[in-house]
Amino acid sequence: MKVEVFDDLCISCGECISLCPNIFEWGDDDKAIAKVNDVPQGVEQLAHEAVEGCPTAAIKEE
Repeated sequence: MKVEVFDDLCISCGECISLCPNIFEWGDDDKAIAKVNDVPQGVEQLAHEAVEGCPTAAIKEE
């Protein structure tokens, strides 16, 4: 699984960071970024929940 955050859609709500801090963090512009693009197997479910929970669909998964 891969994830990508589109900063033009991110509204800095922090839901993804709260759900999956191993994968998401705050960037320099106070918007969420993915620390890694390839999500390790142990946190795939949490990353998927972060994608589904994003209110603006700013996170895409492959």
